[in-house]
Amino acid sequence: MKEPLIFELSKSGRKGYTLPKLDVEAKPIEDLIPSKLLRKESPHLPELNETEVVRHFVRLSELNYHVDHGFYPLGSCTMKYNPKVNEDVARLPGFLEIHPFQPERTVQGALRLMKELEEYLAEISGMDAVTLQPAAGAHGELTSMMIVRRYHEKQGNPRKIVLIPDSAHGTNPASVTLAGYQAKTIKSNERGLVNIEELKKHLNEDVAAFMVTNPNTLGLFESEIVKISELVHSVGALMYMDGANLNALLGYVRPGDIGFDVMHFNLHKTFSTPHGGGGPGSGPVGVKKHLEPFLPVPRIVEKDGKLALSYDFPDSIGKVHAFYGNFDVMVKAYTYIRMMGPDGLKRVAEAAVINANYLLALLKSAYKVAYDRFCMHEFVLTGRPFKKFGVRTLDIAKRLLDYGFHAPTIYFPLIVSEALMIEPTETETKETLEAFADALLKIAQEAKENPELLHEAPHNTPVRRLNDAYAAKNLDVRWKPPEKAED
Repeated sequence: MKEPLIFELSKSGRKGYTLPKLDVEAKPIEDLIPSKLLRKESPHLPELNETEVVRHFVRLSELNYHVDHGFYPLGSCTMKYNPKVNEDVARLPGFLEIHPFQPERTVQGALRLMKELEEYLAEISGMDAVTLQPAAGAHGELTSMMIVRRYHEKQGNPRKIVLIPDSAHGTNPASVTLAGYQAKTIKSNERGLVNIEELKKHLNEDVAAFMVTNPNTLGLFESEIVKISELVHSVGALMYMDGANLNALLGYVRPGDIGFDVMHFNLHKTFSTPHGGGGPGSGPVGVKKHLEPFLPVPRIVEKDGKLALSYDFPDSIGKVHAFYGNFDVMVKAYTYIRMMGPDGLKRVAEAAVINANYLLALLKSAYKVAYDRFCMHEFVLTGRPFKKFGVRTLDIAKRLLDYGFHAPTIYFPLIVSEALMIEPTETETKETLEAFADALLKIAQEAKENPELLHEAPHNTPVRRLNDAYAAKNLDVRWKPPEKAED
C-alpha cells in the first residue's frame, strides 16, 4: 500500500494546465522583479498531468484515518462529526470570497454573523461579552490569562501565581507561564475532584486566578465548584474555566452562573467545526462584565445602524490575531448553533453523557476504571493491570488500529497510570459504541493469551508501528532530487 512521493511520479514535460495566450506585452522577468529576489536556479517541482495529481492525493487520503471513515474516541479532544451543511454554508460566495481589507460597508453580513455568534456564545455560557479572535483553545487560554493580568494591573497589583488542578489540560501551565505568572498545582482528592483543603492552603493575595476544567479531564463534574468559586473570590482572585469539556454542559450548566469570570470555548470540540487536519481552530473567550474592558481589539460595535470594527477600548489587551480571527470556522459554528437551537444543544449534552456512561458500563468488566463513578462526557480507564502480561496502554492503542478504530487519548491525564481517556461524543450510534467496546474486550483477552500480538501491532495498516523515540530525535522530512532524473 506504499504510495510514491509526488516527485517520484513526476515525468519531465507533463503538465496539468494550459495558460491562455499572452494578451499583454511580454517583458523580461528581471524588469519586473529585483534581481536580488530572483532564484539562481529554477525550483524543482513535480511535473504531472491533472489525472495523476488527483489520483495521487485521493490515494493518500484513503490511507489516512478521518472522521468520515470511522469513530474517534478521543477524550478531551472531542472529534465530533462535522455536519456537511456547515461546509455548504461556509462555501457561500458571500463568505468564501470576502477579504479582510474590504470596506466595512461591504461585509455587513459577515460582521452580523460574528456579532450574533458572540451573543449566542455569551448566552450559552452565562458570560456578558465574547471575543472571537483567538485562533485555538490554547490561544484562548493565553488570551484569558492576559485579560486576568490586565485586570489585576488595573487593581494595582498584577499578582504572581495561578493555581491549576493536577487534572488540568497540559497547555494550561504553558499559558500561565507565557502570561508572566507562576503555575502551582493543586492535588486532586480521592474522588478525582479538586481537593478543597489543599486549595485553601494555597489561597492568598499573590494568587491571580484558579484555572479549572469542568468537567475535569477525568470526565467528572466539580460538584463543589460554587464553594471553590467563593473561596477563590475571597482573596480577590479570578475563576477561569477551560471550556474544552463544555460539550457535556450545554443547556444544563452555564459557567458564568456558577462563579467563573472568564473562559474559553473550543469551537471544534463543542460546536462541530473541524480542526487539526480538517482546518484551522478557533478559541473564543467569554468574560463577565468586570473583565469586558480588557477584551482584545478590534471589537464589533454598532454605529448609525451599521456594524463596524472599533479600536476605541483603551484598557484592551490589544490584538491577539491578525485581522479578526478564523472566519470560516465561525461560520460553521454559527451554522451548527442555529441548526440545533436551544433544545438541540441540550440534547447534545444528554446524548454525550449517556453514550459515555453506556460505553463505560460495557468496558468496566475488563478494564480497571480510574475513578469508578458515573461520568459526564468522557471517562478514564487504566491499562495498568495488563502490565503483568508485558502489555502497555500503547500496545492496546496500536492494536485498536487493526480493528478499524482510531485510538483514544493515552497517557493523559498524567495522574492516572497507563491512562486511556475515552470520549464517544453524542454523534455515535449504539452499534458503533458496541463495536468499539467489543474490540477493546477482544484486545483485553489477547493481552492475556497472546501479548506478542499486541507488541507487534498494528499489523494491517499502511504504516506499521514506528519507533517514536527514534523518529522524534532523527526527524528528516527533506526530499533531495535524484542526481539524474529519468525521462
